[in-house]
Parts: sequence; structure tokens; C-alpha cells
Amino acid sequence: MTEPADPTAPAPNETQPEAQADAVPEAAPEPSPLLTLRDGLPPVVETAEALADVVRRFAAGTGPVAIDAERASGYRYSARAYLIQLRREGAGTALVDPIAFENLDDLQAALAGVEWILHAATQDLACLAEVGLRPSSLFDTELAGRLLGYPRVGLATLVETTLGKHLRKEHSAADWSKRPLPESWLEYAALDVEPLVELRDVMAAELEESGKAQWAREEFEHLLGFTPTKRAEPWRRTSQLHKVRGRRALAAVRALWETRDATAQERDVTPGRILPDSAIIAAALALPTDRAALLRTKGFHGRGAERYASKWVAALTTARELPEDELPQRGPRGDGPPVPRAWAEKDPVAARRLTSAREQMTALAEENHLPVENLLTPDTLRRVLWTPPETREPAALDEAVRRSLVDHGARPWQIDLCAPLLTDAILGADADETDETDEAG
Repeated sequence: MTEPADPTAPAPNETQPEAQADAVPEAAPEPSPLLTLRDGLPPVVETAEALADVVRRFAAGTGPVAIDAERASGYRYSARAYLIQLRREGAGTALVDPIAFENLDDLQAALAGVEWILHAATQDLACLAEVGLRPSSLFDTELAGRLLGYPRVGLATLVETTLGKHLRKEHSAADWSKRPLPESWLEYAALDVEPLVELRDVMAAELEESGKAQWAREEFEHLLGFTPTKRAEPWRRTSQLHKVRGRRALAAVRALWETRDATAQERDVTPGRILPDSAIIAAALALPTDRAALLRTKGFHGRGAERYASKWVAALTTARELPEDELPQRGPRGDGPPVPRAWAEKDPVAARRLTSAREQMTALAEENHLPVENLLTPDTLRRVLWTPPETREPAALDEAVRRSLVDHGARPWQIDLCAPLLTDAILGADADETDETDEAG
């Protein structure tokens, strides 16, 4: 809709000196200079001789080592590293092809006792460990950014914010299993480790200034023991599963998902390229009984659908013939507390605990300029408050809450900040219940 004309506005050609001066547009901010490779693009290390040279150089280098890895997540089933990038003062940058080597034990030995700098370490630690590379100490720039309260903690954003350089992010979703790797991809990969040492130094100073250096040390120490979590029922992560209601249809989703997963693992292809989630859901709802009916089902039109049609039909047959007592439950199994929205009905006192604790945790996070989930994971918060310690003597309860937080993996800095709040939430909710009981009486 066109806005009506303002009758008080000057005519288009009428001279208005003051308005003219105000109308001068502000100059656009100068774009940040592009981050470039100071030492040029190194060749890919794919021979024993080249690897031996890298081992020698990095063993002789000084200071921490920046490390990154590239996977082919959207293309391959495995989460293995297809390229490993390293940079260290006095050693330069190295691009190592881990596929070319039986092991990287010599490189691991060269980096013994050296601090590793990674960005979002949980993304790379598992694939690095798979090739024998494990840090003894590390610094995670993404996690440091969270502790420092940066609103965005992607590598490119942090580099621009702290170092004033623009980092191109062009090939993060590429198929890194491809050989040979294009030069533009290799340059992108090398640039990912180029700024990490400098970024680490800036952020380490900021952590010291903000009084959060010890928090960071405890977080980084905790990361050394990181292992990816295995889900009890991974098939429940199928997109649009909420459309599937009956237990028989859920069994069909499970059977198709497990068949697809086994096929994808065998071929080392990401499962979605074998059969999309949407096709699994459509088949579970329609339950076709033969190949012809299956291939008429929405989503069953690609090569994977036809090539493995007999497998999909067999999976559906298995689900159709499954005894009632072997059908999956409608909701996921779990040993934890119920979802928060169910607390008020199942345990009103626990619901009050959670509400109080959440409010206090939010205020504490704002006061310390960090995301509330970095104060304490939501799962830990719910577990402690759903089944709190039995004692209600304040000092004993505080001590019991601290022990419970330790058992759930909270770090000392988190426990010192959060235990008093959780103790207060537990005692406050119980007091509210007592007041309500007295009023009712």
C-alpha cells in the first residue's frame, strides 16, 4: 500500500538548506580487509617423506598449535577426517591428507604436551581421535566466545570482531572426500587455521580481564574427555515423525530407518542420499505391501528408492508382522525426568522449583554475560530439580546439591555459581507448598 502524501512536506523541487544538510547519507563503513595466507598455500601432505618433514617442523615449532579438520558430512556416512590443517609458530601451515596414511602416530608424538587450539572442539575431537590425534590440553575459541558473552561465536564472526579481518566461508559443506581437492578448497581450509593462534591470544587476555580464565580452563579440561553421545533410539530423529501416530506405523519408520542406516553405512554414503526422511514417513503412513505400490509412494522415485526397493518392502513387511508387544512406544524411552511442560501436572512442587531456578539462572547468566546453557545444561538442571536431595537443612542441602551437580558433570565454577540458586529454589518451592497446605487447613 502506498503511503499518503504528507501535506506539510516541501515540494519536490523546493530548496530546504537544513533538510538538505541532514539528508547527506552517512558513509558506509569500510569493509574489513580480507584474511589472506601469510606464507602462501602449502602442498597437501600425502607421502611419508612430506609427513616426516611436517613432523620435524611442528616438533621444532613454538607455542600452541592450531588444528582443524574437514569432513564430508553431507556426503559420507562416516564422520572421518578427510583433511587435517595445522599451524604453529615457526612451523607454518600444513595440510595433511589422513586418508594417505595408516596412522599419524609420529605427528601425535611431535605435538605431545602442546596446547591445541580448535574452534568448536566437539565437532572435530572424535574424527581426530580416530586417526590417533588426541590433545593433552586445548583452547576452544568458540567456547571462549560463549563464556565472554559474544552474541555470535562462528569463526568468521569472531575473527572479524576481534581481529578486524574478513574470513571467507565458502566450502564448509563441500565433499572433502573428493580427490584431488580443488585449490580454492585448500585455500579455504588453510585460512581456517591461519588466525587461530592470534585469536586465542586475544581471547585469553579477555578471559583474564573478565575474571573468567579459570572458568575457561575448567571447561577446556572437561572437553578433553568428550565423546559423542549415542542416542538410545536414533530413528526417532526422523524428520516429521510427529505425523506418524500409530505404533505399527512407528515400527515401519524404525524398520525403514534401520535398513537405510545399515545400507548407508555399508556404502559410506550419508543416509539421506539413499532415501530421504520424507519418503520414510510417507511409506510408514501408507504401508505399501509390494514393490509397485512402494514406488508409487511419495518420495520413492530416486535411484536409492528403486535400487533398494526389495529392502524397503522387506522392512515394511517386518513392521507389519511384528507382534504387538514388540512395537515401539509412542514416546521415547528415557531415564530422565519428563518434559518440563508436564511437570505442573505430575509434580507441582517440582514445577515450582524449576520455574524459580530458571528465573534465577537467567538473571545470573545476564549478570555474568554468558548464555544460560553454559551456566548449566538444561538436562542437568531438570535432573537435579526433579529428584532433589531429601534433606531440607540448608547447609546439608547445599552440600548434597553440589554432590549431585558433580555427579552430572558440572564443573567447579558452575557448581559454585549455581548450587546456591538450586538450593534456594528447592527450599522455596517446599515453603510454598507448606503455605498452601496451611491455608487449605
